Amino acid sequence: MDDPGTRRIEKDRIDGARFLAENCVTLVVVEGPAAGTEVVVDRGEMVIGRNAGADLSLPDDALSGVHATIELGLAGMRIRDLGSTNGTFVNGSQVQATDLKNGDRITLGEHTLQYQQAERTASDV
Repeated sequence: MDDPGTRRIEKDRIDGARFLAENCVTLVVVEGPAAGTEVVVDRGEMVIGRNAGADLSLPDDALSGVHATIELGLAGMRIRDLGSTNGTFVNGSQVQATDLKNGDRITLGEHTLQYQQAERTASDV
């Protein structure tokens, strides 16, 4: 890392605490057995899967035990597949990892989740 043209990605990461303080991030299950479930993303990483120990555990045999993670990336939140058997899809395209934007639809097994992100206002604090 002595080469001045080389940089550590971690230093370029956004400030996670600041991002989450300034933005309200939620996942809403819009299709599947857990439809209607809404989860607030309030930390830098959230694991989604079938296992009871997952941060968002969904009753779905098409999901891997630990299927994907929602995590802080360079531009905000992103989703990353954790080597699942059936894949992770965003807006119909299979992804290994991708940045998320408001309104994106994430399909995992029989479930579709909508990613919602909005700037917090003074009344949200």
